[in-house]
Amino acid sequence: MEQENKNLPEVEIPEVKVVSEAEVPPIGVIKKELIDTWIPRTKLGIKVQNREITDINQILSSGIKILEPQIVDVLLSNLESDFALIGQSKGKFGGGKRSIWRQTQRKTKEGNKPKFSTLVIVGDKNGHVGIGLGKAKETVPAREKAQRAAKTNIINIRRGCGSWACSCSTPHSIPFKVYGRCGSVKVELLPAPKGTGLATEKETRKLLALAGIKDIHSKTYGQTRTKINLMYAYFEALKNLTKTKVKPTYYKQSGLVEGSV
Repeated sequence: MEQENKNLPEVEIPEVKVVSEAEVPPIGVIKKELIDTWIPRTKLGIKVQNREITDINQILSSGIKILEPQIVDVLLSNLESDFALIGQSKGKFGGGKRSIWRQTQRKTKEGNKPKFSTLVIVGDKNGHVGIGLGKAKETVPAREKAQRAAKTNIINIRRGCGSWACSCSTPHSIPFKVYGRCGSVKVELLPAPKGTGLATEKETRKLLALAGIKDIHSKTYGQTRTKINLMYAYFEALKNLTKTKVKPTYYKQSGLVEGSV
């Protein structure tokens, strides 16, 4: 008898279309008709839709986790967003242009299976900021996942003037030195006087600007070329601003404000 052929048949993997940065639709606040047709699935969402909660600081100060991105869309109408350049497009000898998509692939019997990641930052430039990472087999679902994750991870931060060289008591910087860490990346954020600007890495300026910080110094340690870890280390440092206990007398001295002004 002839030996049966046990080899698996070859399966063609469809080519995945990579969407360029110019073709990516802008991420903004959902339209009014989408808010009207929104069906909340949590108790918090029902309270927001019924206008029992009208300020997002009520939610963030209570520690309740936001599970629906529509809650942020309703309470923060001036929300802005941006992409972080975490990947690199293909180029000769590894000299490709920086890209918002980070592409990885897995080897299988059927062929290469690509996967795309993207990092979205959202904020109102007034003390609220969020960051989210999305992964999918195609670019558009990855962008939508990152958008939802950024809105559900939104936090309020403290701002002030903690620089000894300024002492203007206005919320243009941070009120005190703070640390953050993700993986091997360690970040130290320091207050800066007016006119300094964002003296940090280029991609992290997007996070700080959407948070409402105008002047800051920073020190970084570790593998900072890993942009995802670097961005999350900065986000962790901003989150630690609200975890530090502050004396009541320091509020007026540094012009410290929490959340929006």
